[in-house]
Amino acid sequence: QVQLVESGGGLVQAGGSLRLSCAASGHTNSMGWFRQAPGKEREFVAAITQNTGTTIYTDSVKGRFTISGDNAKNTVYLQMNMLKPEDTAVYSCAARGAYGLRRQPSMYEYWGQGTQVTVSS
Repeated sequence: QVQLVESGGGLVQAGGSLRLSCAASGHTNSMGWFRQAPGKEREFVAAITQNTGTTIYTDSVKGRFTISGDNAKNTVYLQMNMLKPEDTAVYSCAARGAYGLRRQPSMYEYWGQGTQVTVSS
């Protein structure tokens, strides 16, 4: 089975940057990032399909976040720039066996345990 491990979270001031990484132990075809703040439901952030490199983003991060992948390493990244306090959340990596871009958590088969991102004002 596929295992996912996130890294790169931490504490940063508003306006700063972080890069998250998600390393997969098995092969995946589509990968995405989700986030969950305390007391709130999980929110879609970004996704990438690995056959074409096509990406999608939630509106609140467009122009600030960039998702990318290294197929040889089976690793996906989330570059986060111009961070805001409202970006504070646990960020989780997810993967699915099918190609294609999806926003729904239920469409993803494998999940990492998450990495904390905290943005101070």
